[in-house]
Amino acid sequence: MGIQITPSILNADFAQLGAEVARIGSADWVHVDVMDNHFVPNLTFGPTMVEALARSTDIPLDAHLMIEDADRNALTYVEAGCGSVTFHVEAAAAPVRLAREIRAAGARASMALRPATPIEPYEDLLPELDMLLIMTVEPGFGGQKFLDLCLPKIRRARAMMVKHGIETWLQVDGGVSLETIERCAEAGADVFVAGSAVYSAADPDRMVAELRAAAEAVTA
Repeated sequence: MGIQITPSILNADFAQLGAEVARIGSADWVHVDVMDNHFVPNLTFGPTMVEALARSTDIPLDAHLMIEDADRNALTYVEAGCGSVTFHVEAAAAPVRLAREIRAAGARASMALRPATPIEPYEDLLPELDMLLIMTVEPGFGGQKFLDLCLPKIRRARAMMVKHGIETWLQVDGGVSLETIERCAEAGADVFVAGSAVYSAADPDRMVAELRAAAEAVTA
């Protein structure tokens, strides 16, 4: 598995989501930020919209659940058509069980950590995951500035994966751009969520290619 670019539609035109996704045809995944206005102070998409979006594109959907009670609600997004579902460990009562349930339902299971949440307590969980998401901004809003203080945590997470000999993907989300993606790749990330950088570009799909090239140049 090489570098993957996962544009977030949080910065797209919500009134034309099908057309907006069509503008990023070379993306590996479409990142869908699901927020409930409880776990984070913002409200975005629900399963009905996600199901409609899944019908409108062949690009697989990567749902990032910034919601309370992830244990009860995560499987709804697998049923809606997501190929990957990420829950926040801060909102999951039984993360191992939830990861196994997501996998059993046919999707990739991913766990997210907020910037202040350490990786070390969850080292033994990594083999249960298909992907680990390290947030590089506080979740809730797009367009925030990248937090360099998260880079050491990315390095520690990658070192743990190497130590255990596992092929868990390592995703970063928040402030990813041409100015920051190389630092993330150097630290060990291989899946990159970019929202503002992609959808503020005149040609979003060209930006996807440029981001991919920048990360690949570091990891080659």
